[in-house]
Amino acid sequence: MSMPDIPKWYADDGSIISCTEKVKVMSENMNELYSVAQDAFEDALLMGCGEAQLRDYLVKLIEGLENPYRK
Repeated sequence: MSMPDIPKWYADDGSIISCTEKVKVMSENMNELYSVAQDAFEDALLMGCGEAQLRDYLVKLIEGLENPYRK
């Protein structure tokens, strides 16, 4: 499986994020995140970690992210 296509980004109110620079930054960030996650995943597999546990942990890692801007 490869990196999924970058989606169109929407604000919580449903408006589309159309600023070219914001879209560019989001694309760069998602590409970087994918690359780091892929490298960490491969390293763990080479060290003998189980694939299912790795995938479960990566999901939990993302789910554990906190929104510091929540009102």
